[in-house]
Parts: sequence; C-alpha cells; structure tokens
Amino acid sequence: MAIASEDPSDPCYEIKSADLSLVALLLKTTDIAEVSRALKQQMAESPGFFDQDPVVIDVGGLGLVDDETIDLERLIAVLREYALVPLAIKGAHPTLLSLAKGVGLVDASDARIRRSIPLAEAPAPQAPAVEQLSPPPMPVGAMRIDKPLRSGQQVYAKGRDLIVMGMVNAGAEVIADGHIHIYGTLRGKAIAGARGNGDAQIFALVMEPELISIAGVYRTSENPLSNEVLGKPAHVSLQSGPDGDKLLITPLKS
Repeated sequence: MAIASEDPSDPCYEIKSADLSLVALLLKTTDIAEVSRALKQQMAESPGFFDQDPVVIDVGGLGLVDDETIDLERLIAVLREYALVPLAIKGAHPTLLSLAKGVGLVDASDARIRRSIPLAEAPAPQAPAVEQLSPPPMPVGAMRIDKPLRSGQQVYAKGRDLIVMGMVNAGAEVIADGHIHIYGTLRGKAIAGARGNGDAQIFALVMEPELISIAGVYRTSENPLSNEVLGKPAHVSLQSGPDGDKLLITPLKS
C-alpha cells in the first residue's frame, strides 16, 4: 500500500550527491569477440573477480572518427555475461555518444580514470623455431588488486607476483607463481610459488590465514601460528633442512 505525505511542504524524496566506485574498461579494439575471449580467460584465471561491478566503457583510445562506431549492444551483453554492469561511456564522439545514450549509457567524459584492473591478454603467436638462442624474456610486472576479496573469490597471478591492496577475507584465495604481498589482513588462503618456485614468499600486514603455502608446502589454521606473528605483520618463506622443507613465519620489522 502506498503511503502519501500529508504535509505538502514535506517532499516525498531528496536528491543528494553520491560517490560510486567504478571499474574502467579501456577498450583497445573494436572486435567485441576478442574482448569476450579476453574476459573469459580473465575469469578462468580469477573466478568471481567481478561481482556485478559498475563499469564505465572508455573508447578514447580507439581513435574513432565521426562515422566509426562499435557494437555497443553486443558489448553491453558481453560485459553483463561476465558480471559487469555497464553504466557510462567515456571518450565517445557525438555520433557514438548519441548511440550510447540510446542503449542506456550516460556520458562520463569528465570521469577521471585512476586505476585499471589487468585483463588477461591473448597468447602471443609462436615464433618459428630458430637455431640460435633467443634472448631471455622480459620480466612480467606484478598483478595488482585494488579491492578487498570476499569469500568465494579467487585470484591467480600467472607467471608473476601478486599485490593485494586490501583484505583477503576468509574463504577467499590468492594464488601466484611468484611472491604475494597483502597490504591488509590475510584471513583466507595464500598460495605462493604455485608452480614450484621455492624462492617465493608471502607478506601480510595482518597474518591470520586459513592456509599458507609455498611451492606445495603448506600450513593450515589447524596448526595455529605463534602469538609472535598471529594477527601481526609477518613474512612467510620456505626453509630447507635435513628433514625436508618447512615454512618459516617471522615478524615483519618496521
């Protein structure tokens, strides 16, 4: 049943300013199928990373001229398929902006893109075999996650280090082939050196993990940490000895 206001001077609603954190999708191609493949690969490596996150579509880097457009309806459908909610468009010329408004996107030309979430890249084509030695590959930069991870979410930094700028909640899982740096509380699972790198390490500002693992050597919360490191800044490394490998958990000194 509707409730009517008896006081005509009392408005039935208020309009106020609000802040909303948006994900920015910086398009580098007009091929929507390629975008779909990249998102599919990203979600395969980090299931549950997107969870109905609002997104602004940035087309400024495409260099489109007035008679060039992209299939916005198909792009919106692809983004929704991967748990993204398109709300706005940035960098569109007037014709494309008019089309965008027709499919429900608002103009975000003044939006400031402060960060980006790395999307999976398509594998590079294989070069033909040559007899001489190839130069060593350039090191891959760390994957950076700028938001807390909730229970059920998993992030995998394949072939690189992982940096999490927030909490890893219980039930969440972070995996890296290299080091893991958590600038917050670790309450979930952290698996470094996932492909056998025994030199990988784990760092957390608050160490309260369900599980920590380096190169297959693990320790769970069933084996409680000492008071020296539990709930405090701590560092995990792999120590080899005559009885085999074991995890060494030590305080982080300021």
